[in-house]
Amino acid sequence: MSGTAVAAIALTGLMVLSACAKDSGAGGTAGSTGATGTACEFAPPPGPPATSSTSTPAKPEGEKVDGSALKIGLAYDIGGRGDASFNDLAAAGFDRAIGDMGVEEENTREVSAAPNEDETAKQTRLRQLAREGFNPIVGVGFAYTEALRVVAPEFPDVRFGLVDSAVEGAANVTPLVFAEQEGAFLAGVVAAYQSKRCHVGFVGGVDIPLIRKFEAGYVQGAKAAAPKIVVEAKYITPATDFTGFQDPAKGLETAKGLIEKGADVLYPAAGASGIGVFSAVKQAGVLAIGCDADQYHQPALADSREVIVASSLKRVDVAVHDFVKAAASDDLDSLPEVFDLKVDGIGYATSGGKVDAELQGILEGYKAQIIAGAITVADKP
Repeated sequence: MSGTAVAAIALTGLMVLSACAKDSGAGGTAGSTGATGTACEFAPPPGPPATSSTSTPAKPEGEKVDGSALKIGLAYDIGGRGDASFNDLAAAGFDRAIGDMGVEEENTREVSAAPNEDETAKQTRLRQLAREGFNPIVGVGFAYTEALRVVAPEFPDVRFGLVDSAVEGAANVTPLVFAEQEGAFLAGVVAAYQSKRCHVGFVGGVDIPLIRKFEAGYVQGAKAAAPKIVVEAKYITPATDFTGFQDPAKGLETAKGLIEKGADVLYPAAGASGIGVFSAVKQAGVLAIGCDADQYHQPALADSREVIVASSLKRVDVAVHDFVKAAASDDLDSLPEVFDLKVDGIGYATSGGKVDAELQGILEGYKAQIIAGAITVADKP
């Protein structure tokens, strides 16, 4: 499920993540053609970008904002700080904003959601933060959409940020949304070039539209690079069960299923459940691609890092940091409507040194075409 830092992609060995939990029943084969068991035949790659940088140059930091009098709240999605993915990125942006603006530790608060909790629990959590004077407040994840629809009008002077969603008609709720499919497209390209069997997989945490954006981009990128590749997608849980984002054991079993079917590069968009996916990949001796964060460097994945050849980046840390700063300086209009490749809100990382210069050039070529509009990445499978 659903930042500041980011660099280029480490793309060499990638692992296919596609497996389905017992209670899922979702997903399916996204591609049914391909010479499974042999390396891919690749389409002609795009030419190199016209310039050395295909992203909009980073905006200057600007004037320092004094936030010493602020009280800042952060409401995590399930998994909270320590999930090695989406929530940890939000935490990184939160920490950076606090440090940049001189916010006192006692004037910060972090709260977390529980799996499948009642909707009123989210409302209560947000109300408590607002009543205690926290402003701005960030809701990490679309799961806070309905709660903010109710709570935001009760506190019109509180500035809320909402990652991955929007609340129509709520002037004090700023949507922080991403073009996740663009980063997933690049992950699919990497997967195709790293697969020895021309057979890769995708593991989704929960079968919801947000995670299907990752699937759509991944499949499109893999097929752009290798038209006959087999891409299979499986979800850990259906849309009604959000434990799929916090169940490494089911992630492991789902990944094993895809590996047994022939996938040798897996890409999980599954929150903390991805930890189990990477474990299965390591056990099977195949490869994986990280998601959201540069997962090669995540402490929770230290035992599996050697199988992570690249990561797609969803810079939740940048969005959270920039929202807090913009709210504090009364400049919310400066935020982009969508955090995408063009504004460096989406990207890829190549940590680990496994991506060669040729593949790096291919990735940059596809990236440049997406930014230029020559490639439109679908947001639905």
